[in-house]
Amino acid sequence: MEFSGSPLDTMTEHSRVTLQVLADRLSISTATVSLALRGSALVAESTRQRVQNLARELGYVYNRSAASLRTSRTNMLGVVFHDFTNPFFMGLLASVEGAVRDAGLSIVLGTYAENIRGRAGLYSESLERQQRVLETLREYRPDGMLICPAGGSTASQFQALRLAGIPLVQVMREVSSELDFVGADEEAGVELAVRHLYELGHRRIAMIGGSRKASTGINRHRAFRRTMIALGLPEAEMLVYEGYGTRETGFRGIQTLLETSTPPTAAVCFNDLTAFGVLMGMRHKGLEAGRDLSIVGCDDISEAEQWFPGLTTIRNYEEEIGKHAAEMLLARIAQPKRPSERRLIPVDLIVRGTTAPMR
Repeated sequence: MEFSGSPLDTMTEHSRVTLQVLADRLSISTATVSLALRGSALVAESTRQRVQNLARELGYVYNRSAASLRTSRTNMLGVVFHDFTNPFFMGLLASVEGAVRDAGLSIVLGTYAENIRGRAGLYSESLERQQRVLETLREYRPDGMLICPAGGSTASQFQALRLAGIPLVQVMREVSSELDFVGADEEAGVELAVRHLYELGHRRIAMIGGSRKASTGINRHRAFRRTMIALGLPEAEMLVYEGYGTRETGFRGIQTLLETSTPPTAAVCFNDLTAFGVLMGMRHKGLEAGRDLSIVGCDDISEAEQWFPGLTTIRNYEEEIGKHAAEMLLARIAQPKRPSERRLIPVDLIVRGTTAPMR
């Protein structure tokens, strides 16, 4: 029997629209209404449209808390990254969101970066803030969480989440081999960068940026050192400036290294943001990348191609990383006892104008 007349005819201003109200108005079961509101293929298209149209007219609001009690699922995933201001992680987040949206899930975000204006470095990662964020998200009982841990994190700091039965997948940064992990093949990327510069004739190659408090910094510095030694470049002559992957680190790093007695002729940067800082620091000294020094970044965010000259960089394929991370988390939610998995996404060297043969 079709509903006729105004939906508000028999409802007071303070009435609460429930699944039962929708079911009664349309003379169907509450189960059918619930499936229709979720867009289930088990319900005929015409019925789905009737239910959804009526729900909009009546101002029905999905009761997530009640649904969670019935199913022990919240249909929410936590995504906790150390920094959302880096375009690489925004691209990664967009990829994750697209993948989980197709599965009917929503995302709750958390971050623990601290920008400190007026102080050296301008940026830090707080373990205390990370702990507060994780505790807050745990109260919402997400079905699973994607985590890029703060620098200095240990596996024990995620034990409370594991005891609460919340599946975890590490993204880009790794603190425990017992947890699933998805990231770029960073060591292969740094090796590509160093060998590219070596083939252009450079021998005094610097590494700028990267904190050894995080696995990304550890891995990239290790690959830099290993590749330099493999190419026969004495370890004692290595030029290294550590720091978080920011423009400020790149700006200060290149200016510091250029003032040494044997300044570099080329540099591998921890990420593209660091490389942009290096390019700005060079221009303050009247130098140009691709002419006076060769610079390689890492990530290949969209800004890298827009600089002049365009930034030579390692493409880390954040879309693929986000997609694989979301798929891995959904698989972990479905099969909590499956063996842990570690997946590295291959990288590529993208050559643009900031690298050139040694003059």
